[in-house]
Amino acid sequence: MGWQDLVFMAGSLLTVAFLVPALRDVTTRIPLVTSVPKAALGAVYAVTFATLGMDLAAVGLVATGVAWSLLAAYRSPRAAIRTPSRGTTQSATVTGTNDPTDAAAQLHRLEE
Repeated sequence: MGWQDLVFMAGSLLTVAFLVPALRDVTTRIPLVTSVPKAALGAVYAVTFATLGMDLAAVGLVATGVAWSLLAAYRSPRAAIRTPSRGTTQSATVTGTNDPTDAAAQLHRLEE
């Protein structure tokens, strides 16, 4: 393990950290033409670094590929059609309406 292995791993994990907000935000939409190639490159680079004996870099790139794959699956414009947003589902469940101005009534119903 050389210092280069650590640098590539740190860079990959930092990329994953920067992608986490996009994964958590249900309103984020990232085109498949962006996320799918990035996921594929993560896998290709992971294999490349593993064959060079840079196992830590390979692990970091696998994590990057997984993060981009999750973005492709859950945050693409097509995923928005399949999956309703979390806010809409919760609002409809609690009150039967999507009116955000009815917060006081929602709170009152929850306290009952």
